[in-house]
Amino acid sequence: MSLPIQIISTDFDGTLFAEFENPPVPDVLQRIIGRLQEAGARWVINTGRDLSSLLETLGRARLRVRPDYLVVVEREIYVHDKSQYSGLEDWNRACAQAHAGLFARVRADLPQLVAWVNERFDASVYEDSYSPFCLIAESNGDADSIQDYLNEYCLQVPGLTVVRNDVYARFSHEAYSKGTALSEIARLLGVSCDNVLAAGDHLNDLPMLSRQHARWLVAPSNAIEPVKEAVRRQEGFVSDEPHGYGVARGLEFFLETTAPRAADLNSKAR
Repeated sequence: MSLPIQIISTDFDGTLFAEFENPPVPDVLQRIIGRLQEAGARWVINTGRDLSSLLETLGRARLRVRPDYLVVVEREIYVHDKSQYSGLEDWNRACAQAHAGLFARVRADLPQLVAWVNERFDASVYEDSYSPFCLIAESNGDADSIQDYLNEYCLQVPGLTVVRNDVYARFSHEAYSKGTALSEIARLLGVSCDNVLAAGDHLNDLPMLSRQHARWLVAPSNAIEPVKEAVRRQEGFVSDEPHGYGVARGLEFFLETTAPRAADLNSKAR
């Protein structure tokens, strides 16, 4: 395939989807993605949501285009198969096994970690099916302080990391992230990272907003400053428009600066 952008990986909430807008995913972005898919590109929604939450929201959004792949909980991969999304068995099995082993290592330390948080902050700490340590802080300042403490703890446990989005955080395995899942999809499709575009707005997007996983990087105007800084540092595109409009501008920018055929697809999508 000669198309310069062969995989488009977009975060969901705040990057692709804005529920308060009508439509929540802009028509212009849907047209650009649809044209790229017709030319052979693949679209990945790469999110921290779980599968059921994402599918329910996609149903309400009534998109005219359908993602080819889903990355959910920042790590599990699902591929569109006829009328449903089927799990990528080898990857998801290895992911589950790696997390189970890692979390068994940290479980004995959880009471100490929870007590440290409870003594200093008014935060909710709980366990779910994806992590034994999940956090909802009262503010981003509190979340920053708690994350600093948790990062110090992670240095003692090889493979352990903190995945953070706004006031939410959880323990995860560093080998399974939005970035590594994106690269696994590219490997399966035989696509070089030089032909991958990634767009995101928050801290949990940073693993995929890396030239290690994608050549073309996009941040909408509502992205937090650390994300904008990371994208600029790697010669990516930071839009002056928010959410899906910003992603559309980023796609247009890179299509117009790559190849004549890509620019032609871009003009048809307008």
